[in-house]
Amino acid sequence: MAARRADCGWKRHISDQLKLRDRVQRHTFEQIVQQYNRLLEKSDLQTVLTERYQTEKYDVPRGHEASSMDSSRSDSLHQEMSQMRIRHQEELTELHKKRGELAQTVIELNNQIQQKDREIQSNEARMLEYQQQIAGLEGDCRDLRNNLQELEMANQTLKDEYDALQITFSALEEKLRKTSEDNQELVSRWMAEKALEANRLNAENEKDTRRRQAKLQKDLADAAKEPLPIEQDDDIEVLAEDGGKGAGETSPNRPISRTLRKTSQQPQGGLLDSISNIFGRRRSANSLGTSPETTETPSGGCAEVRVPTTALHVFEAHDGEVNTVRFSPGSRLLATGGMDRRVKLWEVISGRCEAKGALTGSNAGITSIDFDSAGSYLLAASNDFASRIWTMDDYRLRHTLTGHSGKVLSARFLLDNARIVSGSYDRTLKLWDLRSKVCMKTVFAGSSCNDIVCTEQCVMSGHFDKKVRFWDIRAESIVREMELQGRVTSLDLNHDRSELLTCSRDDVLKIIDLRSNAIRQTFSAQGFKCGADWTRVTFSPDGSYVAGGSADGALYVWNVLTGKLDRTLDRNHSSAINSVSWSPSGTYVASVEKGSRAILWSDM
Repeated sequence: MAARRADCGWKRHISDQLKLRDRVQRHTFEQIVQQYNRLLEKSDLQTVLTERYQTEKYDVPRGHEASSMDSSRSDSLHQEMSQMRIRHQEELTELHKKRGELAQTVIELNNQIQQKDREIQSNEARMLEYQQQIAGLEGDCRDLRNNLQELEMANQTLKDEYDALQITFSALEEKLRKTSEDNQELVSRWMAEKALEANRLNAENEKDTRRRQAKLQKDLADAAKEPLPIEQDDDIEVLAEDGGKGAGETSPNRPISRTLRKTSQQPQGGLLDSISNIFGRRRSANSLGTSPETTETPSGGCAEVRVPTTALHVFEAHDGEVNTVRFSPGSRLLATGGMDRRVKLWEVISGRCEAKGALTGSNAGITSIDFDSAGSYLLAASNDFASRIWTMDDYRLRHTLTGHSGKVLSARFLLDNARIVSGSYDRTLKLWDLRSKVCMKTVFAGSSCNDIVCTEQCVMSGHFDKKVRFWDIRAESIVREMELQGRVTSLDLNHDRSELLTCSRDDVLKIIDLRSNAIRQTFSAQGFKCGADWTRVTFSPDGSYVAGGSADGALYVWNVLTGKLDRTLDRNHSSAINSVSWSPSGTYVASVEKGSRAILWSDM
């Protein structure tokens, strides 16, 4: 039906176009047609006249002979006929000319008509092709409309499902928020209970220690009051041993009287104090747990620890970010490491840091610095997957330890100074022997290691997975592990290596008692925020204070005994503090930041 309607349509269109052409071009050819008709009429008239003239031509001689009177008439008629013939000849010539022109015009018009016919045929073919294309496009449109309807229905279904899921998600999110709040509250209560329990245990231990000391003093006092039965021969033998070989023979009475005189002249309190001091020194020496070879005598006693209050020297330490800082064992030198691939040494003189030299050789930024116990070597970890050791007397690079497949974030000397431990972003710890310059052991920790501290046979590592792991060097295994509330950024040991200080990304510092494996103290403060995964904190030399830097550039100092914030120094750093180091003498504190600045602090 549609094809038949289309067929009638184009025929009607052609008919209308022809009629329009007839109306437009009719007046153009109408004059030509009239002239052509007139030409035909004149041609017919000329033919008739020609025939008549021919007849008269033959009849004139006969009439001439018959009548001479008609001679003049014939001459005039002949002249008239000649003039008429000339006019007719001219008209005939003009008519032939117009006829040729009209014939040429007709030929041109026929050619135009043929060309138009060809155009009409071409247009008809194109129209047929276009109609086929239109039919195909109409089918495609119908298919697309159907697909669009199906997609709209599917979209509406998905929208309904999305709305339902959004409602469910909102409900679950609210439930998660409430659960997180409850969990946080439970964790806070649990931490508070643990802190109270730790405080109770510490109080009980202190009471027990005081009771034992009181009992010991009482027993010593009772023993001092009782007379000692001294035999003469025994006393002479003891004094002879004390006197040495060059004393010669001594009379029996003189040593006895000297010993008795000393005993009678010494006060009771002095005897008790001297005995207590002896036991106290012996107990203190045993609690260090280190050999005399690896223990350096600090430049100042614990009583001289100064809590910083003033920035003595603010200086530009590196070209770029400063990652780490460390005092030498004698507190005379300060070492800083930065992203400019250098370790710079500064001599601390009268509250100022004077440039001493620079250690080069690293191919990437420095992440960690450590001195050996004698201060003769400096160990630095780097982002180029290696650790390096320099000698401090000539600043020469001695060893480059490679083997990690990731950034080395921390490296430490063991107490024998002949081995080091390194921890890396590749989730491994490596033990290196400096004599053979080879890796002795590799331990897979399971998480990126951010910091390391060491005792004689134990390595403690803090990790990205919020855990502190305790490793037995001999067994290559984890002795135990403790999970904190945030990624562990820093570890530090107190002077007798009995307590471990941790810092984590939940903005909390904690002290872990290594003897009881319990959290002894927790530190936090309003405004304190850990600025990076490698933010380092430190104990004071006597273990009475801890210091750490915040993301806002402030230095925080807490009292270990009370657990309260002692002071905040917040006017000198312009960016987040990366690392803090307390000098072994207790006099200075150094801090470095993400900018290029380092600050030397003290209470002067």
